[in-house]
Amino acid sequence: MKKHTLCVVFASVVLLSFFAASCSRNGDGKRLYIYNWTYYTPDSVIEKFEQEFGVDVVYDSFASNEEMFAKLMIGGSGYDIIFPSGDYVSIMINQNMLEPIDKTKIPNIQHIDPLVLEKATYDPNMEYSIPYYFGAAGIAVNTAQVPDFEESWSIFSRQDLKGRMTMLDDMREVMGDALVYLGYSVNSTNPSEVEAAKNLIINQWKPNLVKFDAEAFGKGFANGEFWVVQGYAEVVYEELAEEQKKDVKFFIPPEGGPSYLDSMCILKGSKNKDLAMEFMNFIHRPEIYAEFADDFGFPATANVPARALKKSPPLYEAEDLVNTELKDDLGADKEMYDDAWESIKIGF
Repeated sequence: MKKHTLCVVFASVVLLSFFAASCSRNGDGKRLYIYNWTYYTPDSVIEKFEQEFGVDVVYDSFASNEEMFAKLMIGGSGYDIIFPSGDYVSIMINQNMLEPIDKTKIPNIQHIDPLVLEKATYDPNMEYSIPYYFGAAGIAVNTAQVPDFEESWSIFSRQDLKGRMTMLDDMREVMGDALVYLGYSVNSTNPSEVEAAKNLIINQWKPNLVKFDAEAFGKGFANGEFWVVQGYAEVVYEELAEEQKKDVKFFIPPEGGPSYLDSMCILKGSKNKDLAMEFMNFIHRPEIYAEFADDFGFPATANVPARALKKSPPLYEAEDLVNTELKDDLGADKEMYDDAWESIKIGF
């Protein structure tokens, strides 16, 4: 979710040092390796950190937690900071993949909203993770093409929009949407509820979709290929020309859905642990967090004093998250979701 990455490394980890060297601007060779969501840290924030600490940031990106985790599991090491969502923080803690954090080196955690910390039940004492952002995916609609619609997940059942809609290629997001639409929890482990959600997606939503897409939905929406997309507001608006924005409505359905609490974690074996903690502390400076939130059109959900420093209105309000539910680590029940998702994805 980052705007224009300074040095996006798409090669294998074996080539990581080559790309880092090509991006280096500081003579001392200090580098911080970040593995983060696409469109998620503004260039201006990265540049300020580089200048203040005399370091080069090497920024690699991923489009889903599953992609991030799979890369790390097959040996995608070399990163210092990673940005998993809460359920994956829990998984990675349990698998001993994260370094413990020295909170005395991150005094700006005092600015984190206590309500956000309450939601971080996967790591309530911030032993392995520092909250970065609390938000949710929603739905973007091209109102020039779709002037009448209900603000609901039911929009994906509309056959008149067949071939003009996408949903995220993200199991927990799509399954969570279907579960809450049916009146269940996004974390349901009831086999009959998971089966009902699977059947809703297969029988009513999937037939109207072009594809499940976690990477190019913003571009496809901006160029008019798609009229309705499930996704992240900042990804959609990043791709839009200014004159297009008047014809876009982004909403988080009032029935709720999955929300995410992304955190900053230090990957086990990091060679720049102290510098990683400096970056975490830097992010939670109120003026820096406000800059981050303004750049992406976010409400400043995680950092309280940053709210007074914001200069532009957000793309959605913090209140829109009230009916959303954080995704939990499903443990052994994840296999049931994996099986359902495999059935859903057949043919796509």
